[in-house]
Amino acid sequence: MSLISDAGTPVLSDPGNIIINECIENDIKIFTIPGPSAVSAAVSLSGFGDRFLFYGFLPKTKNDLDRLFKNLNIEGYSLVFFIPAIKINFYLKFFKKYFSGRNIFIAREMTKKHETYYRQTIDKIDLFKTQLKGELTIVISKKTKKNSLTTDYVKIEKQVIKYLKSYTVKDIVELMSKKEQISKKIIYNFCIKNKK
Repeated sequence: MSLISDAGTPVLSDPGNIIINECIENDIKIFTIPGPSAVSAAVSLSGFGDRFLFYGFLPKTKNDLDRLFKNLNIEGYSLVFFIPAIKINFYLKFFKKYFSGRNIFIAREMTKKHETYYRQTIDKIDLFKTQLKGELTIVISKKTKKNSLTTDYVKIEKQVIKYLKSYTVKDIVELMSKKEQISKKIIYNFCIKNKK
């Protein structure tokens, strides 16, 4: 099957993303035909949507990467990078540090003979045991509150204690569960634990 569009690259700003994600869910192999840019091709195949920020080749030093990723960890956009395959494990460590809870799509040697794709959550992807060759295009899915894995329960409990001075348990549970995107039961337990 082929997905063809007469309005630019399929899947970018058109409904083709639905088909891409169905293929991913059903383990159907998908490939892109050569186009003007590895960026648009990789974003199309990622299944992450069409709102993205493209950076280019990443810095090579730890300090530069720390500085960059602190500024790029924003909501609503996928991130696209170029990196040399030989450095993949070096960069994966930084992805795990700064983009926990997000998904990663790695495209190697796109539209060439040894074209290969890797899909995984950033938290679960392992470092590569064998040396990859060529150039990689990396797509990291957008950041959302729903897929954040780093809930600060200490901070939430402190907020609950503060609210207990002015609000009912029921109101606190409703407010905090929506605000923090966590279960009502957790908020309720904090209320009962700290109610005087």
